[in-house]
Amino acid sequence: MGKIKIDTIEQFQDLIEKHNKFVIFKNSVTCPISAAAFSQFDEFTNGHPEIAAYYLNVQESRSLSNYIAETYHIKHESPQVLLFENENVRWHTSHWEITKEALEVNILPF
Repeated sequence: MGKIKIDTIEQFQDLIEKHNKFVIFKNSVTCPISAAAFSQFDEFTNGHPEIAAYYLNVQESRSLSNYIAETYHIKHESPQVLLFENENVRWHTSHWEITKEALEVNILPF
């Protein structure tokens, strides 16, 4: 399936309706930690095409990033990975904790 960029609250709400389970990566385009974490996320999702994976760039989609933080009562961090299941956040992590291995342990089996 690959990663798909989302930008709007409407796109996110469509994901909630469309998928029972999906992953979102909140990315900062100016942060080197984010770049390293995105590389790990990329490696993970490329190896698992069955996973519904999405990302947003916080600088471009601030309202969506804030909406997710406020709606799900998850402190905004960037980079950050959130696993949604049954319209709830089942797992999340951020910064240097985003590794291919951590994603595999916490998201698989999908």
